[in-house]
Amino acid sequence: QAKYLAQIILVGAQVVGRAFMRALRQEFAASRAAADARGRSERPQSAAASRITGISLQEAQQILNVSNLNPEQIQKNYDHLFKVNDKSVGGSFYLQSKVVRAKERLDEELRIQDKDEKEKGWKAET
Repeated sequence: QAKYLAQIILVGAQVVGRAFMRALRQEFAASRAAADARGRSERPQSAAASRITGISLQEAQQILNVSNLNPEQIQKNYDHLFKVNDKSVGGSFYLQSKVVRAKERLDEELRIQDKDEKEKGWKAET
């Protein structure tokens, strides 16, 4: 009887192990597909800027609470959030640094867009 019980436990463990590995592979594949989709949705320069700054364009917009890339609105929200998160007024250095990184990322995106517009203007002239 102990032999049969051991076999049942062993077979059960194998079934659970296989199911776990299958679920792990599926999750890994879904994660990779999502990362690929994010990478394709951004232009190459924009995706590179996201990797360099460690923050995506979408996340930066959420942090600074801007829906479009309006430089004046970005600066206004940045100034406000930087000030209220200052450590000297009881703010959080971590949040303040996230605000700075978000501003850097949006500034980089504005620079990329400006460069693209200049290149399009140059190509239209020729």
